Amino acid sequence: MIVVISIGGSILAPKLDSRNFGKYAEAVKEVAKKHTVFVVTGGGAIAREYIQVARHLGANEANCDTVGIDVTRLNARLLISALGKDAHHEPPSDYKEAEHAASSGKIVVMGGVAPGQTTDAVAAILAEYVQADLLVNATSVDGIYTADPKSAGAKKLDRITPGQLVDIVMKSEMRAGAQSIMDPLAAKIIERSKIRTIVLNGSNPKSIVDAILKGKHGGTEVTP
Repeated sequence: MIVVISIGGSILAPKLDSRNFGKYAEAVKEVAKKHTVFVVTGGGAIAREYIQVARHLGANEANCDTVGIDVTRLNARLLISALGKDAHHEPPSDYKEAEHAASSGKIVVMGGVAPGQTTDAVAAILAEYVQADLLVNATSVDGIYTADPKSAGAKKLDRITPGQLVDIVMKSEMRAGAQSIMDPLAAKIIERSKIRTIVLNGSNPKSIVDAILKGKHGGTEVTP
């Protein structure tokens, strides 16, 4: 099985801590024993701080996106370091390069690719490109809700269709560093490609392993 795992920066790097990267590396290695694995790393709070400074300095949104991309690729490099010999040595710059890197038999880790695409979108496009069987979006929220999880009356959804996912996330803000469970582009890619997707709270790396290897998770499953 080919699996793409999107690890949000909010859980991978809430602060720079080598131990946290080590824990996620061990989880990814566990999955890679049985499946072909691609990982896309987010930028998290650090990326948003850089983006905010860039915006205050007058950078446009495309340039702010590029700043965020650089941070996601730094996170990718740190995870590659934690994975050691099990990982491809360099984060790919595009999807074709990522597919080629996987021919080495190593775990492929990449960050952002282009302005206007969050790492969720990168993960979805990558999953489409390599014809993945499963996309796992590991974030700090425990699934997809009918509205902002912090708002009154928001209900968590255990299973939805890609069309329902699109309807929910179309309300998301498309700005560099915006915080949302998933961006509209990622949702549309999942819809058109019919990629089986699991959105879960990945704050505990073991939850990623259990979702993939055991089919057990407390998140939301998006199925055609």
